[in-house]
Amino acid sequence: MEPNNHGRQRRRDHHVHANGEGSLAYPHGDLDPWTAWAYRPRTITLLLVGACFLIWASGALDPEGSSPGDIVISVKRGVWAMIAVFLAYCLLQAPSTILIRPHPAIWRLVHGMAVIYLVALTFLLFQKRDDARQFMKFLHPDLGVELPERSYGADCRIYLPDNPASRFKNVYETLFDEFVLAHILGWWGKAILIRNQPLLWVLSIGFEMMELTFCHMLPNFNECWWDSIVLDILICNWFGIWAGMHTVRYFDGRTYEWVGISRQPNVIGKVKRTLGQFTPAQWDKDEWHPLQGPWRFIQILTLCIVFLTVELNTFFLKFCLWIPPRNPVIIYRLILWWLIAIPTIREYNSYLQDRKTVKKVGAFVWLSLAICIVELLICIKFGHGLYPKPMPLWLVSFWSVVGVGLLVFLAVWSWQIHQRMKRKRR
Repeated sequence: MEPNNHGRQRRRDHHVHANGEGSLAYPHGDLDPWTAWAYRPRTITLLLVGACFLIWASGALDPEGSSPGDIVISVKRGVWAMIAVFLAYCLLQAPSTILIRPHPAIWRLVHGMAVIYLVALTFLLFQKRDDARQFMKFLHPDLGVELPERSYGADCRIYLPDNPASRFKNVYETLFDEFVLAHILGWWGKAILIRNQPLLWVLSIGFEMMELTFCHMLPNFNECWWDSIVLDILICNWFGIWAGMHTVRYFDGRTYEWVGISRQPNVIGKVKRTLGQFTPAQWDKDEWHPLQGPWRFIQILTLCIVFLTVELNTFFLKFCLWIPPRNPVIIYRLILWWLIAIPTIREYNSYLQDRKTVKKVGAFVWLSLAICIVELLICIKFGHGLYPKPMPLWLVSFWSVVGVGLLVFLAVWSWQIHQRMKRKRR
């Protein structure tokens, strides 16, 4: 924002959304000279450039000399070209989201990637388990091979007196496992997304409860008590949440002056303004208010369930499709989900806070739910016969009591509100 220019400020404020991200797009004729080219439409020019690229890549002018003889290579190239064309369309023509940083086109591209991921999952859902595992080789050559699952709870001793070489071997192996860094970075990212510490702790403890619930199905959910409580919750998750909330507090409530890059007085200012393009236009707290009423409580509970389901899907997909933890496919999926979650959380929070203006959930909320459901269906379909151990009776009883208790709690809460409103009418 430029100070001392109330006319421009009013025009820009008109585009600011209630979710805090805003749409501070430059109005026509008010573009920074250095970045004006990025905000002017070039759809026809890029269409012609894309057509030239397709002519070159497909060998349309030389079908005999340019096309590969192997049908597998031709199919792969055709699929990737199909994906590229769809993403190009989304980049240029898809509806803009509520996010504008670093550029609205980036989030249109993420929207296209989410649609492609949903379509690919739907295709995978209609395959047989063995065929789906072999299909994964098209994504990475190391896939399609059965992998041993590691159990973290085979030996829960902290001190090993019979191992003089490394008496704390179990602790060392757990501390230097790849999931430790993933825990910290994951909860740092979730803190930036959700921006509410109590809700983050509910998710943190909730996932450890999910691991305990499904440890009879997945070997790597079978953790020692000190691994689950001390290392995961009290160290890794706490540090990630702490770092994420400090990041949020650092930006929260600050006054931003988004002066154009060309108007910065020195090189350092230009660099800072360039880096600032990759941060939100405005940081606001997400007011979830789960105790505002029974319906709001259900809406926040639904958000938690979807979050936990997406995390569980990671491990079940890995197990069913034979994907090792360090394979790039796992990393790509997590990065894509994080990119999808950024506008999803903003849209959902905007939907909860401003129901008078926002009448329905946004496109990213719909896509996230659809992807989560299809991933879950894949885990259920491909998981048949892979989990011979039944769920322990005490777990079934525990979750039955929790479910009944939750229903009673919501019923009593709704009844109290109804009685209170009834007394007010009198």
